[in-house]
Amino acid sequence: MKVISLGFRTDLMLRAMAGSVLEDRPDHLVVRTPANPAFRWGNFVLLGRPPRSGDRWEAVFDAEFPGAAYLALGVDGTDGDTGDAAELARLGATAEVSTVLTADRLVPPARPLPAGTEVRPLAGDEDWAQAVGLRRALDGPEPPEEHRLFVERRVAETRRLCEAGHGAWFGAFVDGRMRAGAGVFGHGVFGAGVLGAGVFGNGGGAARYQNVETHPGFRGRGLASHVVHRAGRWALEDAAARTLVIVADPGYHAIRIYRKLGFEDTERQVQLTRLPGE
Repeated sequence: MKVISLGFRTDLMLRAMAGSVLEDRPDHLVVRTPANPAFRWGNFVLLGRPPRSGDRWEAVFDAEFPGAAYLALGVDGTDGDTGDAAELARLGATAEVSTVLTADRLVPPARPLPAGTEVRPLAGDEDWAQAVGLRRALDGPEPPEEHRLFVERRVAETRRLCEAGHGAWFGAFVDGRMRAGAGVFGHGVFGAGVLGAGVFGNGGGAARYQNVETHPGFRGRGLASHVVHRAGRWALEDAAARTLVIVADPGYHAIRIYRKLGFEDTERQVQLTRLPGE
C-alpha cells in the first residue's frame, strides 16, 4: 500500500525511526510499537480508503491487536473524507480531522523573546527530566500511574531519536526552567535509509514537528512561537530539510501561531478512534 497523505507519511516516518514494526498489506498498513503498547497511534491500522458500509475494519483491528481495549484507524487521504457516516456509527468511532500545514521558509515571531528566556536544543539528563516535568504539568496534578509511565516512555523514545541524529528537541528555558518545547524530525536528512519508498512514496527532505507544548502558567508570552521558529530554522538551515510539516487541530488557537510563522494549510488528516467504555 502506497501512502499518499503527507501527515501519515511523516507519522510513519517517525514510527519507523523509533523502531515500530510496520506491516504492509494490499489495502491497509499495520503499525505496532511493542515498547509502548498503551500508545494508541503507535499501535493502529491505517486504511487505504475511507470506511464504507459493509466493511469490517474492527475485525481486522481486533485480529491484529487482540488485547486492545480501544479502536484506532487512520484513513489515508488528503481531503478529510471520514467515510460512510452509518459505518462510523456502527463502529462507535469518533472522527478527528486535523489540518496538515507545510512551509519551506518561516517568518520570525512578531514578539521578541521575553527577558531571561533562552531557546536551545535539549542536552543531558537534566534537560530531559525537565521535558518530563513539562509534560506532567500539562497533564495535571494526579494522572494515573499508567499515564505517567506512558509519558516517560514517550520522552525516552524522543531522546533516543535525538541522540541517534534523527532530529532535535528545543526548549524555551525561563530562568533555567523549561517552560515550552517542541521537536522536529526528518527523513532523507537525519535518517536516510530508514523507510521503504514503495510504502511511503517520495517523502525525502520532510521534517515533522512533534508536541508543541507550553506550561499552563507561561502561555501568552510567545514562547511557543519562538520554539517552533527556532526548531524550523535548525531543520531548514542546519539539517537541509526542504519542507516543514506540522499537524494541528483546526479548532485550537495554536494553528494561528503556525500560520503567522509562515505555515500554510496543505491537507486534512483523518483518525477514527473508539476509546474504552465508548
